[in-house]
Amino acid sequence: MTETGGRVRLDVDGAIATLTNDNPDKHNAFDDHMDAQLFEALAELRQRPDVRAVVWRGEGKSWSSGRDVGSIGTNQTDMTHHELMTRGIRGIQQLWDLDAPIIVAIQGWALGGSFQRALLCDVRIASSDARFMLPELSYGVIPDTGGVAVLQQMVGPGLVADMVLTGRRLSAEEALAHGIVSRVVEREDLDSTAYEMAERIAAAPAVTVKLARRVLSHLSRPDVRASMEDELIYQTFLNRSDDFAEMRSARAEDREPRYRGS
Repeated sequence: MTETGGRVRLDVDGAIATLTNDNPDKHNAFDDHMDAQLFEALAELRQRPDVRAVVWRGEGKSWSSGRDVGSIGTNQTDMTHHELMTRGIRGIQQLWDLDAPIIVAIQGWALGGSFQRALLCDVRIASSDARFMLPELSYGVIPDTGGVAVLQQMVGPGLVADMVLTGRRLSAEEALAHGIVSRVVEREDLDSTAYEMAERIAAAPAVTVKLARRVLSHLSRPDVRASMEDELIYQTFLNRSDDFAEMRSARAEDREPRYRGS
């Protein structure tokens, strides 16, 4: 695999595993190679029954600013766009195959696809400077990681439509009020709070945690899966649409785009 400036690290210490987004110069933005590293780490965790809880954190100022803007609309692999999208959906759905709950510790930005990935996890906590946003439409694409379905279940269609269609930004306190995160702490307390929660989970009977997580997942999973299948089809179409090509041309030529809705 080609080396890039960013990576995803997996570390295991006893019963607790840590996933770390490590691309701080770009606010932990993801590209295709970091995606592959994340999916490999999740595949390894699926085979680790000794891991009882997972903390997903980020280095630097932000948990993740989403997709590396320079890679939007590009393909750094030999796969077709549809194949790349399919890999992404199947790769991130591995989150649901783990027996260990995942606690996401969010500071700074949680944007786009990365925010959606956090929504697919079990618990989210945030530092007081955290910000949440779905800016995909401004790049000519739609949210495509399943998180919008989860978000609608949490907060209802009105706020979701506002975030998706206008790119509305939520503060940590707003996210707490809407139930998107369960706790807001100061930045210096974020990691310690996440690990305290992980230790509490890891200390409980393993089968009890596994079955409780399964009950919770069954409440919402079918709708999320259906949403992800729709997103796969629509995003693949958008990548080849006339409007997407026009948006890129207009930006390259520094002119107003002429969209036709096709």
